[in-house]
Amino acid sequence: MKKRFLPAAAATLAGCVAALPSLAQDADTLSVNLRQVEVVSNRATEKTPVAFTNVTKKELTAANDGRDIPYLLQSTPSVITTSDAGAGMGYTSIRVRGTDGSRINVTANGIPINDAESHRVYWVNMPDLASSLRDVQIQRGAGTSTNGAGAFGASINMATDAPSTEQYAELSGAYGMYNTNRETLRVGSGLLGGHWSFDARISHMGSDGYIERASSQLWSYFGQAAYRNTNTHLRLLAFGGKEETYMAWDYASKEQMEEFGRRYNPCGEYIDSEGNRAYYADQKDNFIQHHFQLLLAQRLGDFFRLNAALHYTKDRGYYNQYKTGRTLVEYGLTPFYTADGEYVKKSDLVRLKYNYNGFGGGLVNLNYSRDRWDVTLGGAVNQFRGHHFGQVAWVRNYVGPIDPLQPYYDNVGRKFDSNVYLRANYDIMQELSAFADLQYRHIHYTIDGSSDNFDYTTGAPQVLDVDRRWDFFNPKVGVNFIRGDHRAFASWSVAHKEPTRDNFTDGDRSHAPQAERLFDYELGYAFNRPLFSLGVNLYYMDYMDQLVLTGQLSDTGNPLSVNVPSSYRMGVELQGALRPAGWFDWEVNATLSRNRIKDFTEYLYLDGWDTPAIAISHGDTPISFSPGFIFNNSFNFRFRGFSASLKSQYVGKQYMDNSSSDECALDPYFTTDLHLAYDFRNLHGIKNLRVGFSVYNLFNEDYFNNGYSYAGYYVADNGEKVIYRGAGYAAQAPVHVMGTVTLSF
Repeated sequence: MKKRFLPAAAATLAGCVAALPSLAQDADTLSVNLRQVEVVSNRATEKTPVAFTNVTKKELTAANDGRDIPYLLQSTPSVITTSDAGAGMGYTSIRVRGTDGSRINVTANGIPINDAESHRVYWVNMPDLASSLRDVQIQRGAGTSTNGAGAFGASINMATDAPSTEQYAELSGAYGMYNTNRETLRVGSGLLGGHWSFDARISHMGSDGYIERASSQLWSYFGQAAYRNTNTHLRLLAFGGKEETYMAWDYASKEQMEEFGRRYNPCGEYIDSEGNRAYYADQKDNFIQHHFQLLLAQRLGDFFRLNAALHYTKDRGYYNQYKTGRTLVEYGLTPFYTADGEYVKKSDLVRLKYNYNGFGGGLVNLNYSRDRWDVTLGGAVNQFRGHHFGQVAWVRNYVGPIDPLQPYYDNVGRKFDSNVYLRANYDIMQELSAFADLQYRHIHYTIDGSSDNFDYTTGAPQVLDVDRRWDFFNPKVGVNFIRGDHRAFASWSVAHKEPTRDNFTDGDRSHAPQAERLFDYELGYAFNRPLFSLGVNLYYMDYMDQLVLTGQLSDTGNPLSVNVPSSYRMGVELQGALRPAGWFDWEVNATLSRNRIKDFTEYLYLDGWDTPAIAISHGDTPISFSPGFIFNNSFNFRFRGFSASLKSQYVGKQYMDNSSSDECALDPYFTTDLHLAYDFRNLHGIKNLRVGFSVYNLFNEDYFNNGYSYAGYYVADNGEKVIYRGAGYAAQAPVHVMGTVTLSF
C-alpha cells in the first residue's frame, strides 16, 4: 500500500458514505441496546475489588498521533514504556509494577492477543490499532479471570469501537521529526435498515527513527460488520497489519556512543572487503498478522446474558540478519578452502529466521444478574501451532552450493490451552459486597524438531523435545465497600503461569524452567467528588519461582528470564485529581515500591550454558527493570475549541540485571510532553477540523529507558577467575515535535 493510495481511498469512501442517507436510520429511533459487545466479562467495575484504570476514547484520541499503544497508556499508575527506535514508533513495550510484557495479559474484546509461545505482544504488528479502540482498561495485580497466556501481574483489556449508529468519515494525518508520519482513514455506514452497520479503517505509518537506520514502514486495517436486534448483537471483525522494521535491539554501549554518537546502531554492521565499516541494508523484521473475530451477545430473558466468540489469528514473517564471523558447521555448512588456499571455518553470512503461526479457539460465558447476585460461568478453548525454521541465504566467499530451501533448523511448537471459571458478586448489604472468582486452567505445550542453537557435544543442532502439561487453580476473593463518594476494597488472589518458549530454547539447560506462582494481596481506598479525588492502593505480590529478566536478549531481541525461588513486589499507588474549574484540571499519580529477590544466586559461565559455571550469592537484591519510584503529573486546560496538556513522568533507577551492579543500570529520568490542539467545528461542511501540535521531551532530557546486560568470567594467566559485566542502552530522542490534522465529516 503506497501513501498515494490514501487520498484516493478517502475520496472514494467518503463518496460512498455520502450516498447512504437514504439507507440509514436515525439513531434516535433505535430501540435496542447498542452497548459494546464484550465477549468475556473480564472488565472490572466499582464493585470489583481490584486496582484498575480506565482510559476513554477521548483520552486515546487526544494522545494518538501515531505512537504505539504503550505510549498512550504511560501516564497511568505504575506504567513505564520502552522504544527501540527512540521515538515511540516501531518496537515498543510496556511494564506495569515492574512486570514485563510477557506477564501482562492483553485482550481485544476478551480475546487473547499475547503470542501463545513468547507470551509477548508485538504492538508493531498492529500499528494504529488505537484509532479503532473504544476504550482500554488496565488492571494491576492478578485482576479478574481472563483468557490468554500472559495473565501474571497485570492485564490490558481493549475494546474495539462499537458499531456506528451514524454515518461518519474521518481523515487524519500527522508528521514530525525523524520523518515520522501517519495517515489514517476511517468510515462508518451508520445504522442501515434498523439492524446493520459497517465500519472500516486503513492506516499507514512510517518513521526513520531516532536511532540510526531504525526505520519502520507500517500498514494496518480494521473492519467490522454488525447485526443487532432487540436481544441479539452479532459482529464480524477483521484487523491486522504489515510491518517492515529495521532492527535496533542490539543497543549500543556507552563506549560505542562516545565513539560513534548517541544514535549509533550496531545492528547489521560488518566490515566490507576493503576494510570499511558498512551496514546491511536489509537487516529487517518483516511480519504480517491478521486477526478475525466473530462475536455474539445474546440476551436470554430478563436475567441471563450469553456471550460467545470464535477467533483466529494468522501471522507469518521472518528476520533477515547479517551475522559476522559465524561458525559454518552451526548452519549445516561445510568449511571450505578459498582460492588462496585459506581454510575457512568461520565467515560472514546472511540468515533468514521464519515464523509461521496460527492461533484459534472459542470463548463462551453465561451471566446471571438478579437481586443481590451477579454470577458468570465461562470458559475457553484455544489451539496454537507455530512453525519455526531458518535458512542461510548467503555466505561471504563461500565455495560450494547453498541450497536456499534447506533449513539449518526446523521445529514446531504446539499449545493447547483451556480454562473454565466461575465468578460471583454478592451484595451483602447495599454498601458492602463480596467477590469470588475461581478459575481452572489446563495447558499442554510441545516443541519438536531442531533448535537454532548448536550442540557441540553431538555435532548437530540442539534437539528440542519438550512435552509439558500444567494444571492451575487460580482462586480470587475479596470484599468491596461503597458509600457515597467513598470506595474501599480488599482482595487476595492466586495466579499461575507457565514458562515461555524462550525459557526452553534459550535458557540454562541445566535448570529446567518451572511454572510461576503469585499470591497477590491488595487493599485500596478512593474518594471521588466533582472538585477533587484521591486514591491509595497498597499491594504485596509474593512470588514463588518468578521468572525474572536476566538482562540478556535472545538473538531476535526477546528478553530472557530465569526462575528465582522466592521474590516479592510491594508498594503503594497514590492518585489524585483537582478540578477547580471547567477549563482546568490537575492529575497526579505516584508509585513507591520495593521489588526484591530473596537470597539471589547468580550463575556466571565461561563461554555459554555448556561451560563451567561459578555461583555468586548476592543475598537480597532488587529485581531487574523494576524502578522503586514512578511519578506522573498532568496539567490539562480547555477553553472553547482550544485544549492543552502538559504531562511529565519521572522514573527511578532501574538495574538491568539482578546483581545490583551499577555497571548495568538505567539512571533515573524525567521527561515532559506538551500537547496543543484546536477544534474548528462546523466549518464549511466539515463536522470538525482538529489541528494538533506536540512537543515531546520538552526539556531535552538525555536518557535511556531500556537496554540489556551481560556477565561472565574468564581465567587470567595466573589462574584467577575474573568477572566481567557490560551493558547496552536504548537511547531516546531529545526534544522533537509532531503535528496532526484530523478532518471529521
